[in-house]
Amino acid sequence: MKRKRYSVKELFYTIQGEGFHAGRPAVFCRFAGCNLWSGCEEDRAEAVCSFCDTDFVGIDGLGGGRYTAEEMAQQVRSLWPADASEPIFVVLTGGEPMLQLTQELVDALKALPAEISIETNGTIAIDIEGIDWITVSPKAGAPLRQRSGNELKLVYPQEGLDPQSLEHLAFEHYYLQPMDGPELKRNMHMVVEYCKRRPKWKVSLQTHKWMGIP
Repeated sequence: MKRKRYSVKELFYTIQGEGFHAGRPAVFCRFAGCNLWSGCEEDRAEAVCSFCDTDFVGIDGLGGGRYTAEEMAQQVRSLWPADASEPIFVVLTGGEPMLQLTQELVDALKALPAEISIETNGTIAIDIEGIDWITVSPKAGAPLRQRSGNELKLVYPQEGLDPQSLEHLAFEHYYLQPMDGPELKRNMHMVVEYCKRRPKWKVSLQTHKWMGIP
């Protein structure tokens, strides 16, 4: 039987830059493809997620390629320090990782052993066992089918998506992250003021950009 191969844009070792685990060493697996934008600039204006700042097109990034579950697990192991006593911390991201993620891959990573985190837009419900940390980043205009998890991280502001409308969902942590771009300074101020008004929310910053790391 032909083994499934996963299309991966990037697979690399770095520091998690944002959210609850900011500052933590992690192996990032960035899957190619997304269901909210093609990744082509000519399509950006009409995309549901028109503010995306990530290149997820193709398999030509650092460590990118097409991997079976076993091949990806071994590549992840090779990137983690050999003398580390801690389980490998793996972040599955994209694009949209749920377009490709399977139980087989999660099982292969857990066997390393690994602690698995996923970053998803929430448009596809997660029905896979063994994921240790679920981060959902809702997008205005997109259906939200994954309505529970560990961390809800909302890029702010998004027209048509009020953070308060998400506060009833079943998450442990709520983060607002200022939208990057030419209005970053203004957006940062808006995030700070919103969190001060509604302290259920905490500020998430993209510290990896400040540090100049991938």
